[in-house]
Amino acid sequence: MEARVISKVSRRIVPFVALCYFLCYLDRVNVGFAALQMNNDLGFTATMFGWGAGIFFFGYFIFEVPSNLALERFGARLWIARIMVTWGLLSAGMALIWNEWSFLVVRFLLGAAEAGFFPGIILFLTYWFPSYYRARMVGRFMVAIPISTVIGAPLSGWILGLDGVWGLRGWQWLFISEGLPTVLLGLVVMFYLTDGPEKAHWLAADERSWLIDRLRRERMVREAHARHSLWQALAHPRVLVLSLVYFGTAAANYALGFWLPTIVKDFGVTNLQTGLITAIPYVVGAVAVIAWPLISDRMQERKWNTALAFLVAAGGLAGSTFFPDPVQKMTALSICAIGLFPIAPLFWTLPTAFLSGTAAAGGIALINSIGNLAGFAAPYAMGYLKDATGGFTAGLLTVAFFPFLSAILVLALGHNPALERGAIPEGAH
Repeated sequence: MEARVISKVSRRIVPFVALCYFLCYLDRVNVGFAALQMNNDLGFTATMFGWGAGIFFFGYFIFEVPSNLALERFGARLWIARIMVTWGLLSAGMALIWNEWSFLVVRFLLGAAEAGFFPGIILFLTYWFPSYYRARMVGRFMVAIPISTVIGAPLSGWILGLDGVWGLRGWQWLFISEGLPTVLLGLVVMFYLTDGPEKAHWLAADERSWLIDRLRRERMVREAHARHSLWQALAHPRVLVLSLVYFGTAAANYALGFWLPTIVKDFGVTNLQTGLITAIPYVVGAVAVIAWPLISDRMQERKWNTALAFLVAAGGLAGSTFFPDPVQKMTALSICAIGLFPIAPLFWTLPTAFLSGTAAAGGIALINSIGNLAGFAAPYAMGYLKDATGGFTAGLLTVAFFPFLSAILVLALGHNPALERGAIPEGAH
């Protein structure tokens, strides 16, 4: 029964939400490729581009918790569809910007529109998968990040080559062609997603009963240990420390996502070659994000796996600064990717082990919103230090410090594996 239900739920849900996240991440970071033309056309400095790339996360931060609470209130199907339609329209609308202020405003609104999507999916997956399977399922969902670059980087480089078609610049075509598909998929969400196992008529009655009971047992274990209200979760010291931990992975992820095309372009290659070379670390990351969480699930060990992933990411980023040769630099960044991309599925097993219900909705959103402020800080710091020093070494070393610090915090914080077990505590009914 267990194998049959998990397999059926996984096939139904994970590939679809991964496709949604593929478009989400592509729409979020395609500005890095647009910059290869847009910055020159609109007169943006590296600092200005870093500011515009990062202001997305201010809108994201402000609306993250309210959006995730709305998902808990109205259901995943309706709310995720709303998020995708609005962010797709705004992403396509980036083609209309004409100066610094329009760039900043649309990027801020894009962040506000997308707020709640990622933590909403993390919360949604807890509705369907017992903790034993959670890291690998989040990993399969998050494989969309490296794949979005493996596919999206060469595609974005090719789209830039449409420069001049119908009087539009290549970067304008990039935003339009990668934004509108999100709107269409958002409409599909309304008809495809199911809010929870209770409404899953595509499961047999005995399969629904088994899954509902298994998830209920796990929730009882968590709540027997400690039951948190929304406000208790938002103020919980563990939630606040985990927010700082997540800052480390977001810093490395977005610094790489926004600036890697520019770093590669400095090798003296074409736009299409830039896309192909940029994809290399993400190919490596796509393998790691599947394999490492699966190993963690089977070991039933979270703390050391998560900390080690942070250290590998930090080491690869820092190591890349010692190699001016393009092949050696990309090798170091590929090592970074081995640690960087598995971090999130490993990390999200930590808060979901002790939070449930509305507390989980608020706590997950708060961790994600605070952590993702690194999406502003890291790209901005990279741009500022690039203008100040003329190179990327100082920026990469600065960003590498944050995942290193996160590894230390994870080890200090620890993890109680008993919270992931599904037995009903003695005396519970």
